Amino acid sequence: MINRLIANTIPLLPERFVWLFSRSYIAGEDVDAAMAACRALNTDGIKTTIDILGEFIRSLDEARRNRDEYLALIETAQSAGIDGNYSVKPTMFGLLIDTEVCYAHIRDIVAKAADYDNFIRIDMEDSGCVDPEIDLFRRLKAEFPKNVGLVLQAYLRRTKSDLDNLMDLHNPDVPLNFRLCKGIYAEPRRIAFQRHEKINFHFLEDLELILQKGIYPGIATHDRALVDGALKLIERYQVPRDRYEFQMLYGVTPELRRSIVDAGHTMRVYVPYGRHWFGYSTRRLKENPKLVSSIVKSLLLNR
Repeated sequence: MINRLIANTIPLLPERFVWLFSRSYIAGEDVDAAMAACRALNTDGIKTTIDILGEFIRSLDEARRNRDEYLALIETAQSAGIDGNYSVKPTMFGLLIDTEVCYAHIRDIVAKAADYDNFIRIDMEDSGCVDPEIDLFRRLKAEFPKNVGLVLQAYLRRTKSDLDNLMDLHNPDVPLNFRLCKGIYAEPRRIAFQRHEKINFHFLEDLELILQKGIYPGIATHDRALVDGALKLIERYQVPRDRYEFQMLYGVTPELRRSIVDAGHTMRVYVPYGRHWFGYSTRRLKENPKLVSSIVKSLLLNR
């Protein structure tokens, strides 16, 4: 209860204070910091997906600048030999302002990644964005079948139906590629499951369906119970190790991450960076109030 109260208060505090929490979970504010974080992870046998922080922009000028920043990021990361791909949030490119402009910008980014035989993950945002983001994915998947994937959120009641409806895009030689996560946006009960146990049940149910259908999953969780459940499903369906991966957030549950890597499974870490770190940080904290202890530790270390 105390952790949750503090987590809800954090967004009202000065940014300098919030940074004490954030610096453990964000690579930094510029691309050089992101490259350093990615190189360190690669050295540890971990792949990356790089994300420039920012979402829900207010102007198409911002959308254009964000596209250009991503194009430059891809050039930088490829030149640096980073073993990783890229994640994008469509609202960062104007999804809620002009869907065609958003599509054009993200298409430019996917095309750039495809030039390097690389991959773009379209992040899923709140429930109001789900349909336009699925439509965006459909258009890009048709043109770049190997170079684009999507995120599905297990806490949304619609996710199993979305999985079924997207199977027309599936090809065993070029399978659908979905990151499956719990979901972090505050949604009403009629749209999303609320209880931890219910969300976990549907996460594993969705994952089982994904594995049955031969879809490539990014199993995105820090919940040991879900990791154990995923490993049981992988064993049950005899899934080859090159047909799935685990994914985690930068700076979160490093011991659990290490155990998965040491067991020989592919691990990819989501590496966020950029100037717009405040919203990301406060949302992460609200999602997991137990991280409040990290702030306390940071304060003690910096007295």
